[in-house]
Amino acid sequence: MIEKTDVIVIGAGPVGLFAIFELGLLNISCHVIDNLDKPGGQCAELYPEKPIYDIPSRVKITGQQLTDDLLAQAKPFKPVYHLSQQVEKIDKIAENEWLVETSQNKQLQAKCIVVAAGAGSFVPRKLPIENLDNLESKNILYAVRNKSLLANKKILIVGGGDSALDWTNELSKTADVTLMHRRKEFRAAPDSVSKMLELENEKKINFLLGQIDNIEESKNDKIKVIVKNNDEKIDFEVDYLLPFFGLKMELGPIANWGLNLNENLIKVDTEKFETSVSSIFAIGDINTYPGKLKLILSGFHEAALMAQQCFKYCYPDKKNVFRYTTSSKDLHKKLNS
Repeated sequence: MIEKTDVIVIGAGPVGLFAIFELGLLNISCHVIDNLDKPGGQCAELYPEKPIYDIPSRVKITGQQLTDDLLAQAKPFKPVYHLSQQVEKIDKIAENEWLVETSQNKQLQAKCIVVAAGAGSFVPRKLPIENLDNLESKNILYAVRNKSLLANKKILIVGGGDSALDWTNELSKTADVTLMHRRKEFRAAPDSVSKMLELENEKKINFLLGQIDNIEESKNDKIKVIVKNNDEKIDFEVDYLLPFFGLKMELGPIANWGLNLNENLIKVDTEKFETSVSSIFAIGDINTYPGKLKLILSGFHEAALMAQQCFKYCYPDKKNVFRYTTSSKDLHKKLNS
């Protein structure tokens, strides 16, 4: 079934989320696609506790707080989120009418497309071991999509960052969890580290020093993880292996969309932030133009100007009367003020 909307926003980072708000003020509906399993992009996934100091009016705000506020700001406009998937195909089916298909076989139709994909799609850093394709998504999980799947299972979590420790703490409630890292020093938030160490002290989780040397299939749908610590090797049989090595950015299918690219960035004009393809826009870190600054606040400005041009494509027979949110009763009603 094809779902119809006015605009498809590709990327649910801060700039993509603010685009929903700017488009919503103009009665433009949005569907949002993101490769991650939650909105927020890099801010929420990599730096949820990292302070940001250059958001206007906020002396200091964390990546997660910014994400939460932007989601609340966009909520009155009822955006539809399609997470844990990326755009695989874009077809032009009429003048300024696009059909988008995702990696989960979702089909969306819209008049405009807004690429707000940061510097590309975030994808997990995978294990540097060959021939694991048959085990990935089966015993090796780079993200937790369904927590109940892991209940009462023996799990090995690998990593020393926020994701590794947060999931160690959470899954310890329902599973037999071992956390492994190459050293007993962590990059995660201090509170998460303290909770993990407390769980270890109470013998509610195990901690193992070492690195993965190899992985083999085992009996009863389990896998055998060969762990190396200095010159010693041990076998470790588990139901699931969760490697959390962070994310890397890939341009992915965007490279094949026929847009004017410059060093993996999309060229845009600075009046509308439209690409070389009519009714496809690019805002945020994915775009390039003279004087470009890769700042969230710059992306917010780009989103506002982009929305004005989208209105012309979505409502070609209407005049866009510019209104201020401070004084427009219609906007106050829309925002539930």
